[in-house]
Amino acid sequence: MTGLVAVYEIVELLTRAFVMLIIIQFVIGLLFAFNVVSQSNQFLMSFYNGINSFLDPILRPVRRILPNTGAIDLSPLVLILGAQIILIVLRSIIFA
Repeated sequence: MTGLVAVYEIVELLTRAFVMLIIIQFVIGLLFAFNVVSQSNQFLMSFYNGINSFLDPILRPVRRILPNTGAIDLSPLVLILGAQIILIVLRSIIFA
């Protein structure tokens, strides 16, 4: 039983890090969109591109399923909610 708890805690830690990356991507995208930070800022642009290259393969299937909403991309929100639902299900299975 303690092995399952350890696996759950590792999955929870990875999920939290994943959610933080999604939030960071969203905030940097807003900063670029509203010209708070110039896109010529090489450090922030390379950081943003690195996060995008990591998250795009995960977000792309979600974007294909969701309807096109124009400028608003709801796929990060759906992905965060999905990750949280998986954590809840895992917690109920392990601690039941």
